Amino acid sequence: MLNFPTWKKLMVAFVCLMGILTAMPNFLSEEQRNSLPGFLPSQSLSLGLDLRGGLHMLFEAETDDVIEARLNNIVDQVNGIRRNIRRVNFRNIRTVDNSVSFEVTSPDMIELARKELLAITQPSGANPLLTGGVQEVELSQNDEQFTLTLTEQGIRVQQREAIKRSMEVIRKRVDPEGVKEITLQAEGDNRFILQIPGSDNEPPSLDNAKLGFHEVDLNVSPEDIARGRVRSRQKIVPLKEGGQLVINKRALISGEDLTDAKPSFDERGQPSVSFSFNTRASKTFGEFTKNNVGKPFAIVLDDIVISAPRIISPILGGTGQITNMGTTADAQELAVLLKSGALPVKLTIASQGRVSAEMGKDSIDAGQLAAIIGFVAVIVYMIASYGRFGLAANVALITNLVLIMGALSLFQATLTLPGIAGIVLTIGMAVDANVLIFERIREEQKGGRNPFRAMEEGYSQAFSTIIDANITTFIAAAVLYLLGSGPVQGFAVTLAIGILTSMFTAVVLTRLILSSWLRRAKPDVLPI
Repeated sequence: MLNFPTWKKLMVAFVCLMGILTAMPNFLSEEQRNSLPGFLPSQSLSLGLDLRGGLHMLFEAETDDVIEARLNNIVDQVNGIRRNIRRVNFRNIRTVDNSVSFEVTSPDMIELARKELLAITQPSGANPLLTGGVQEVELSQNDEQFTLTLTEQGIRVQQREAIKRSMEVIRKRVDPEGVKEITLQAEGDNRFILQIPGSDNEPPSLDNAKLGFHEVDLNVSPEDIARGRVRSRQKIVPLKEGGQLVINKRALISGEDLTDAKPSFDERGQPSVSFSFNTRASKTFGEFTKNNVGKPFAIVLDDIVISAPRIISPILGGTGQITNMGTTADAQELAVLLKSGALPVKLTIASQGRVSAEMGKDSIDAGQLAAIIGFVAVIVYMIASYGRFGLAANVALITNLVLIMGALSLFQATLTLPGIAGIVLTIGMAVDANVLIFERIREEQKGGRNPFRAMEEGYSQAFSTIIDANITTFIAAAVLYLLGSGPVQGFAVTLAIGILTSMFTAVVLTRLILSSWLRRAKPDVLPI
């Protein structure tokens, strides 16, 4: 266990060097960072809203479309009853205000129709008895006429659900990787607040990228296209590069069927967007391309044909690529829009501004002072308790802090004041493993082991305990990240990164330092 071949030494040196390079931009000015060579990392720590302020926005949702969609859903349910129950038929189905009205075609259908319609009025919720489900729809009757009306509570439920879905879409557009520590908070039934750390952030796009794959009809003459003479199920759409195509209105596959979208490059090295379908869409597209080899199909984005490739062979893998994207930034923006999904309601920006740091300079200075005091105290204690061994642990501790800073900078994870608290906690935990190892080495040496054997057994016996302790702490950090938000996630991120780096420095780096010293000095007794 004390034997380090050359490749292992090179690997440890490489990790430490990468940590130094990725952490270095934090000690340079912006001008110096911009002048660094392209192959060197230039990203510095991304500070949270509580440390440096950021962008504050208030969004307002136009929820009328949500109510209309809910009423259309009720109409579909009524039509479903008419199709599925042979003895029930409705007529004059219409929507008025927040209601859907209709009549049964025969008096002997009334009781059966009422029984089936009552199912639509059942309270929402997985278990209404336990969750206090909300009754969104009420049923009223006047002889042969029935009316299904959205309740006030039902309208509010639909509005809140639309806001919740909109917030999730905005979250994916602003922070697709989940590392910026943005703040999203609902305000009332039709508003929510977005806060993004940093002074250089732009408002999120409120556009809806409508993507569809459509069948192309090449049999329509240019004269008919010019006069707009196409079938009712067809429409004429422009080509991005000029010209027009006739396509079927109904899309074979829509953007809702995408499971992933990311920027890439095509075979010519030009920016593009690669995407993948869900299982249903993969099967549909596979069957279509199998039956239409040699024919083109249209990739339509926001009613413009951006590509009309010819099917050379069946496409059965459930993946595809959108080319002719223009710039890399265009491909990146489209990938984010497609991956985040469409906004369920139209959003407008009610107010926008910049906010200053929440915690204040005194709180920030106090957090930094606490980190410095904790760091110095641990260094002094380790040297006083373990001498030369404590010095090796301190080298590992300093390296650990550099690696944490480098990892946070590299992944652009946002550092908040609770994140600083996570680093302070990591300082103590980082030497915890070394304390376990050093105490075990003492015990082995007291038991009569020679220095080599004592150190070998110390690292070997303490390893399983260290792994168990760090895994349980990492699980706690993962739960905090998944269930928490904002500052809690910032604490969890720094804690998780600190666990991984401290495992490397405590178990690998200190062992390399001490084994190299032991082989060179060959002491009769370990100075521990």
